[in-house]
Amino acid sequence: MSTVALIDDHESVRLGLEAACLRDGAQEVVFSGATVKEYLAWRSASGSRPVDVVVLDLTLGDGTTVTENVATLVADGASVVIHSVADRPAAVREALVAGAAGVVSKSSALDDVLEAISTVARGEALNNVEWASAVDGDRDFADAQLSSREREVLRLYATGLPLKAVAERLGVAYSTAKENVTRIRVKYVEVGRPAPTKVDLLRRAVEDGIVAPEGLTSVG
Repeated sequence: MSTVALIDDHESVRLGLEAACLRDGAQEVVFSGATVKEYLAWRSASGSRPVDVVVLDLTLGDGTTVTENVATLVADGASVVIHSVADRPAAVREALVAGAAGVVSKSSALDDVLEAISTVARGEALNNVEWASAVDGDRDFADAQLSSREREVLRLYATGLPLKAVAERLGVAYSTAKENVTRIRVKYVEVGRPAPTKVDLLRRAVEDGIVAPEGLTSVG
């Protein structure tokens, strides 16, 4: 039997899923709460191992981002299934980039949600063709068309190197590296994906496959 945590700031959703898991008998809900912080506090206080699967709402009411929540849970040792309405493909992509195993819609039948949990608990991938199509068609993730040099500057700078060190690594002047970063920011603004801070640049780099997702866990 797989262990499951339900994290959703709507109690009615959690109660419905918990009842469905109990009826199904293949999953044991060992935690139900409104935030990732509550789940981690429960883990610490109880000395419990990470659950097999966390069913996570895409947007929680505590001000956290989906990237933060998914990356934290994955780093803690759990697989994550996003349980979401189907109207935020940009946030869904963030979740998948951050390491979520897949997505199941809140409009899905409970049996489909249970099957998704079981699939992920077995270490198998979810079939997210529908979500992938929605994400691919989302203009929020239009390609910024970075040059190879700009991609290299972004990779080095976004993952922690100071701009001076980036210039030295690439054998260019500091002013050239700075101009590259400025052009990168402009290109992301032009496709509706602004990146005003270094953390934002890292997120864009992860979204576009320039930096591996684990780079996000080292931010902050």
